[in-house]
Amino acid sequence: MLDIIQKAIQAGIGATAVSAEKIESILGELVEKGKITAEEAKETARKIVDDGKTEFEKAKGDVQDSFKELLQKSNLVTKDQLESLEARVAKLEQATGAPSDASKDSEESASME
Repeated sequence: MLDIIQKAIQAGIGATAVSAEKIESILGELVEKGKITAEEAKETARKIVDDGKTEFEKAKGDVQDSFKELLQKSNLVTKDQLESLEARVAKLEQATGAPSDASKDSEESASME
């Protein structure tokens, strides 16, 4: 799943690079024809780049939000949730004097020998 998302983002970046080249070409042609000044071309290019960055960050946030929502709907446990539960279990085992999984594994290995 992450691979698909990564490929989609890379495709978007590739499209952006091609678009940037095309924009530079078009703006260059307009300057050569005298339709706009070099300064106007630079300002337009800067605005397009800034707008592109803003849109990319927004899209990135949207993808992250969608992915989080998908994970929540799929009832998968996150790493943070797992670590929290492991810590709680270890604390309970310590409080009750119950052996942890690690010590149980050691005892089972020793009894098999």
